[in-house]
Order: sequence, then C-alpha cells, then structure tokens
Amino acid sequence: MSPPSLAPRERLVNTPIFLSDHPEGVVVECWVVPGASRTEVKGVHADALRIRVSAPPEGGRANREVCKLLEKIFGARVELVAGETSRRKQVLVRGIDLDRAGQAVSGHV
Repeated sequence: MSPPSLAPRERLVNTPIFLSDHPEGVVVECWVVPGASRTEVKGVHADALRIRVSAPPEGGRANREVCKLLEKIFGARVELVAGETSRRKQVLVRGIDLDRAGQAVSGHV
C-alpha cells in the first residue's frame, strides 16, 4: 500500500501569526523599537514581529529603516500601510505569498 500524497495546496511551512494574506502580497504586523543600538529582528512581541531599529522616530527615519530591513529579509518591495506614528505598524510586502514569506522570515525569528 502506497503512502498518501500531499494535497497540491497543502502548506509546507507553518505561517507565523504576524503574517496575513493580502491581494497584493502579505501584510506583516510589526512592533518597532526605535533608537536601538543596532537594527535587527528580535523575535515576536504579542502577535507582531519585534524589530529594533537604530534610527530615531523623528521624520519617519525609523519607518524607512523598518522598510529597508524587511525588503532585505523578504527580497521584495515593501510599503508601510498603517501605524506611521505608532510602534505597532503594518507593512505590505508586495508580490509574495504566505509560504514564501514564512520561509524568508523563519531564520530571523
């Protein structure tokens, strides 16, 4: 008797809670800590990806640094869609699906 095959659309990666599907890609829930000693992903805070950035929050510098870091991690264009003046932000990663996003971020969490 042969083993059952995987369903064609079955996920091979568990999707992290901070990622959600969007018609144009994936939305990443972020918790941002500005003014840190270095820019890095530092795990998960509640249901958001915790990101420390060395830039201060003034003039949108921390937001730009968050986007730059996420572009490097996901290898895709990103844009801030919510939370411009808040620590809690939503960032849209364009042209990527949940499985690929989960794989890209797995080494950083």
